[in-house]
Amino acid sequence: MPSSQSKTLTLASSELDPSVADAAIADPAVVDPARVEQQIDDKLIGERIRALRLRRSMGLVELGRLTGLSASFLSQLETGRVVPTIRNLARIALVFEKDLSCFFKQERKVNFRRLAKSDRIPITRKQKLNARFVSESLGSLIPDRHIVPCLAEFLPNGDECEFTPKLFAGTEFIYVLSGQLDLCASNHDVQFLETGDVCWIDARTPRQYLCRGNGTARALIVTEHPK
Repeated sequence: MPSSQSKTLTLASSELDPSVADAAIADPAVVDPARVEQQIDDKLIGERIRALRLRRSMGLVELGRLTGLSASFLSQLETGRVVPTIRNLARIALVFEKDLSCFFKQERKVNFRRLAKSDRIPITRKQKLNARFVSESLGSLIPDRHIVPCLAEFLPNGDECEFTPKLFAGTEFIYVLSGQLDLCASNHDVQFLETGDVCWIDARTPRQYLCRGNGTARALIVTEHPK
């Protein structure tokens, strides 16, 4: 017995009378199937589903578990290869506590956002007994989390005050605002960075940032993640 998801796809293709396209050409009052497809594409439903999922840092498997839909089916939804039913959209909307209209209403383009210094929350991470790294995420300003900036502070507390970023598919950019850092990347010589220096690195490369000297080092770190 076919699943409800595959059944949906079968019905979607069988419900359309082959003569409709010809009728639309002959009679302007008949809905043109091409315009229907264009209207669905213009709503960018798949992209909106994906944006909601990424804002929650949620994987396809987890979303599938919560909605009762398979991860492969959700992947096809996000990439526009299938058109979701209202029932499936309702499942997804409930997970994200959204109304169904969020998938169809025209979004107002955001051209400007401001985040006051007092609203930023510093996060202290201890990776070793004497190592401290403080960051302030600026990512809440950006609607698309494809690019994530943060302010980083490397405190000279001990001989091994280092920060080891996670590995991911993407790019990492760093601009040293003040102080001195050593960038230790695998298969590369240690790079000495001081105030005003800029560098980028493939984020799949194992690397560490090490505070040099007795002063605090500050840097702007921007990570670029695949869409």
